[in-house]
Amino acid sequence: MWDITYSCPLRCTHCYSESGRRAAKQLPLVDMVRVTEAMLSLRPAAIVLAGGEPLVVKGLPEVVDRIVDAGVRPYLYTSGWSLRRPAIDDVLAKCADVSVSVDGATAEVHDAVRGRAGSFDRAMATLALLDRWVAGQRASRAEHCTLTLDTTLVRSSFDQLELFCTDVVPRFPELHQVSIGAAMPIGLASRSSFAEQELLTDEQADLLVDPQHVAWLRSLVPPSVQVSVNDNRLLRYHPDLLAQGRIPAMQVEPDGRVRAMAIYEGTVGSLLADPPMELWKRSVARWSDPFVTETLSSVYTMKDWAAATRRIDYRFGTADDRARIDARPSAIPQGLPAS
Repeated sequence: MWDITYSCPLRCTHCYSESGRRAAKQLPLVDMVRVTEAMLSLRPAAIVLAGGEPLVVKGLPEVVDRIVDAGVRPYLYTSGWSLRRPAIDDVLAKCADVSVSVDGATAEVHDAVRGRAGSFDRAMATLALLDRWVAGQRASRAEHCTLTLDTTLVRSSFDQLELFCTDVVPRFPELHQVSIGAAMPIGLASRSSFAEQELLTDEQADLLVDPQHVAWLRSLVPPSVQVSVNDNRLLRYHPDLLAQGRIPAMQVEPDGRVRAMAIYEGTVGSLLADPPMELWKRSVARWSDPFVTETLSSVYTMKDWAAATRRIDYRFGTADDRARIDARPSAIPQGLPAS
């Protein structure tokens, strides 16, 4: 997972990386290529490009070309705000999958979660553009990416799940998958105010992944669309889950620094300076750090998880990270910037 930039036109209330609110940390092209080469040296099954908004990165086509040349098809996540038609041919056509984030089934809810008026309409326009492109590629039997609608659920959007499946999904005949995941109490979503107001309750998280509930959701969408549902609790790095061999991916920050644990603050070195496998070994060592295991072993609820995140972030983050955490607004913003 490479958050290739922290630059972002949106201000999502749950953003784990605080993209758009902090320095982009984006590298010049020559160093982005070096980071790409370092990741490829690990022979990954996949490289996921996220952010921030990866489509604002000027060197993105060159990075994607290098990944593809190495025999790896990248995956890309976008808000849909910044898509321009040339990017389809230069970037998206070479990806294995493109996920467009839609966090509400209506403009009112999506725009509030995403922090900017007009973001729902832009996401719908991006999905429509990609849907037409995939249809054209399919008709000509050309290679094409799959198209995914990615939804991060918060309390204010939970009751829109049926509307997602019955109103939004059918608009896009070429949609391959709907990926529905609970917002994790990390980054901005680890704030106690967010945990109180917008994190799914434990009952909602349990219902989300209940097999009968998942089957119901699948019955609502067209038969050609896959439905993936996840409460994201795996990413807690709970010692019991790690013992089962359920290991998260390597998380790379825009400047090439590697997080010890993908969703928590605290890096173990840089792909520009350290051997990639050594960084992975340092990451694995962090997972069994006594402070980490003690903090995460007692996590049983979403609110527990949020409190654990705050402890870990403050313990392993840099002085700059802690200053950023201290500066986070305590309240969830109510007003929206204009589109």
